[in-house]
Amino acid sequence: MDAIGQLTGGVAHDFNNLLMAVLSSLELMRKRLPDDPKLLGLLENAVQGAQRGAALATRMLAFARRQVLKQEAVDIPTLVRGMRDLLQRSIGPAITIETRFPLVVDKAFADPNQMELALLNLVVNARDAMPNGGRITIAVRQRQVPDIHAAGLKSGPYICLSVSDNGSGMDEETLGRATEPFFTTKGPGKGTGLGLPMVHGIAEQSGGRFILHSRAGEGTTAEIWLPVAPAETPADYQQLPTASAPPEASRGLVVVVVDDDTLVLMNTHSMLEDLGHIAVSVSSGREALDVLRRRKDVDLVVTDHAMPQMTGLALADAIRKEWADLPVILATGYAEMEGGSVAGWQKLSKQFTEAELDQAIRDAVRPGKTSIPAS
Repeated sequence: MDAIGQLTGGVAHDFNNLLMAVLSSLELMRKRLPDDPKLLGLLENAVQGAQRGAALATRMLAFARRQVLKQEAVDIPTLVRGMRDLLQRSIGPAITIETRFPLVVDKAFADPNQMELALLNLVVNARDAMPNGGRITIAVRQRQVPDIHAAGLKSGPYICLSVSDNGSGMDEETLGRATEPFFTTKGPGKGTGLGLPMVHGIAEQSGGRFILHSRAGEGTTAEIWLPVAPAETPADYQQLPTASAPPEASRGLVVVVVDDDTLVLMNTHSMLEDLGHIAVSVSSGREALDVLRRRKDVDLVVTDHAMPQMTGLALADAIRKEWADLPVILATGYAEMEGGSVAGWQKLSKQFTEAELDQAIRDAVRPGKTSIPAS
């Protein structure tokens, strides 16, 4: 399974880059196409197809435990209550949802967006196991895990989110393969087989575990175990509105863009120009450093992370040593960033849109910062 995860993560990374090039090209085309309903319809169809591929790549990265997580203190009962209407609409009126929450429970350390996706996946799976209707029970409990635990959890406090159904259940063979990527009991066109593997990957990457209990004819219980949030983690974190940067900080910048993938490099270059910036494209970290040493008017560097010879993070660390105040945006579809400290650098998740790139630039460039400092 570890070897499959490594393979899946590698394939998803390359797939991510291809879809990044496709989606950004379609986005730029949409701005330039004439107002022809037939052409716009074909374009929208292509965008939807590419977005489905992007969702597939995201699930593959989740299974491989390589997606970027934004972990914070999450009140799991509150998260479930906020999804109640969406979950009920997803399963239809023939199935009822019950919730069982304790009066007091600590917050879990998790990515709230990924937890919403995981919960939705589990509820939809439960629905499919009850074609004639039934009951889904969503429960939360807190447990102190001892030094030894059968599921391999480290000792400490955990929050367990469980989704139980009274459907058809799984036999031993099916249960043993349930978290394998692309394994599915659904018919052709009914699913990719990546729902449970994605949940498994999210739980593992969050420092927890995904545990399945099931017997044929007796229903299924899926449990996501998550570590309790550390005391220093800000609770109920909410993104504060970002103040708009002054025009000089968000337009007309000289941006060095670095990527070893020619298609992604070309499209990021085009998006930067469409945003009103001057883009200088290079395919390696060494080339980027050469450009920075020649030019004194660079305002920002946007770099891919997973590159041969010099990673984006290694490039960012080298830039910090020579030009301490030059902002760097690290673009990646991977969670891991080996080879240096990510502290202080702006991160941008692939695939990114032009609007997301623009916001990352606004966040990275300080007002009044217009040129690279002297070395």
